[in-house]
Amino acid sequence: MHRFSRRDLLKASLATAAAVHAQPIRAAAPEPTAITPALIEAARKEGKVAYYTSVDLPLAERIAKSFEAKFPGIVVRTERTGAERVFQRIGQEYGSRIYAVDVVNSSDAAHFIAWKRDGLLAPVVPEDVARHYPADHRDPDGMFASFRVTLSAVGYNTNLVKAEEAPKSFADLLDPKWLGKIVKAHPAYSGTIMTATFQIVRELGWPYIEKLAKQKVMQVQSATDPPKKLALGERAIMADGGEYNLFQIKESGGPVELVYPTEGIPTVVGPNAVFKNAPNPNAARLFQCYCFSPECQQLIVDHGGLRSMHAQVKEKPGRKPFKEVKAMKEDAVGVDKMSEEIKARYSKLFGV
Repeated sequence: MHRFSRRDLLKASLATAAAVHAQPIRAAAPEPTAITPALIEAARKEGKVAYYTSVDLPLAERIAKSFEAKFPGIVVRTERTGAERVFQRIGQEYGSRIYAVDVVNSSDAAHFIAWKRDGLLAPVVPEDVARHYPADHRDPDGMFASFRVTLSAVGYNTNLVKAEEAPKSFADLLDPKWLGKIVKAHPAYSGTIMTATFQIVRELGWPYIEKLAKQKVMQVQSATDPPKKLALGERAIMADGGEYNLFQIKESGGPVELVYPTEGIPTVVGPNAVFKNAPNPNAARLFQCYCFSPECQQLIVDHGGLRSMHAQVKEKPGRKPFKEVKAMKEDAVGVDKMSEEIKARYSKLFGV
């Protein structure tokens, strides 16, 4: 089966993409959308909302059930897969003029740059985003906002590695003692790993990735996979993967520990957006507003281990506060430009 690239899926816009990036067209963001009785009634008449997401399935289902409990009569159809697969699926559907998705969430913020550039998104600014989100976490034209932020962590199995022997940096992963003991996810599948790989290449260079590839790394797909392999003891070290998954495993008694590398840790923003051709536009707007409410944002922090940019949401005790983390800078535009190069070079280096 042909694997669609961003160029395949967005070829109609390639001729103008450079000009759009150089001189982006700015429109005034719409007035904030509040959850009103009228919006709820209109959404109930539609009766459903389709949510495509790359967030971990148990959390995606919890979000859906929470929404359904708050707004009876509206069913959430959750479609969960890796961020790159979400992107490919929507591209394939839209290429066939199938408009099935209402609200999308992806751990690759570059997807939203591409969708916005192609004119596929609807401007919707939830009231909570307008009031409680910093400017750098909401699109100036109101097309998307940061539903979640996470980190691509390094970690180790505490049954297999002593704390004093655990890696403290990305450079430490190149130590010969970790040969055949590392697990890592793939940027062609996971948006989290695409973003993390971009930031690591930017900060440490391709020579670092080349050396890591020689460590006989176990290659998996999703950013949720390395933490699972780590917890099962299939590998002693994970080179990347969801910080939130390690939070969940550790807080349930699993033998894992997080490492925040001295060089800094990749920061991964996962926005939400409503599609312009959403089949259930009112339910889509209602769901989008709910996703950014304090209720839902606290849920993704407490139960999902994610980070929220909502000013009223509190971090869970026992976790390293985000303000204390040395975080690498997010650059969605950079990822959008380099994604195909990253996929090709990475696959060649790791042989997958």
